[in-house]
Amino acid sequence: MEEIRSLISQYTDWLKCKTALRQVGDWVEITTPYLDRHNDYLQIYAQKQNGSYILTDDGYIINDLQHSGCTLDTPKRTALLLMTLNGFGVKLEGDQLEVKATMEDFSYRKHNLLQAMLAVNDLFYLASPLVPGLFYEDVVSWLDDNEVRYVEQVKFTGKSGYDHLFDFVIPRSKRKPERIIQAINRPGRNEAEAVAFAWFDTRDVRPMESRAYAILNDVERDVPPPVLDALHSYEVNPVSWSKRDAILAELTA
Repeated sequence: MEEIRSLISQYTDWLKCKTALRQVGDWVEITTPYLDRHNDYLQIYAQKQNGSYILTDDGYIINDLQHSGCTLDTPKRTALLLMTLNGFGVKLEGDQLEVKATMEDFSYRKHNLLQAMLAVNDLFYLASPLVPGLFYEDVVSWLDDNEVRYVEQVKFTGKSGYDHLFDFVIPRSKRKPERIIQAINRPGRNEAEAVAFAWFDTRDVRPMESRAYAILNDVERDVPPPVLDALHSYEVNPVSWSKRDAILAELTA
């Protein structure tokens, strides 16, 4: 317990130390330590309006995906985009991801916006016309084909007060405890740390026997060992997509 608490303290210290602010006209640019798929730091913008705050990505995530050949104009992709944003309480204003915050919930709303940016980017990356489907959809099809019972896009509030959105939750059965699953399209440091923190923050408010799994897309490239180590450290069970059948018995029980 003390070792995990120390790791979480290191994580929050890293977030504080690596966050930078810059005035840009009427907005404050917030540079975060989270990296996008170009290895650039994610940036959001804040402005005070009528006693509250507007936080936005200024259209970065959606425009970047579109410029990479990923269109979000099909009904299925639009529904998945909106479902993901709704899970974080984030609105789509034109191409911008946006939240409103008060002084009391500023850090909470900022956290949700950043997690939504990472989630949307991970959901749709490589979803160009040349790619037949999304990794998320592949996981859904696999669960359905194997008759796994699950609830999709479930939000839990962790002990920190932050909300965390998980892709799938399999209810407890007579033989197995609750199982929580996150699909990660591009397994990397950011994604692993986000899932690890979400589970660490959530598990104390879930039944004691609950288990967490991260299904990792290894179709294009092998999963980096540090990603596996990070997930193991926080008691998240990493499962490579190529070896997904190894956990099928655990999910169907």
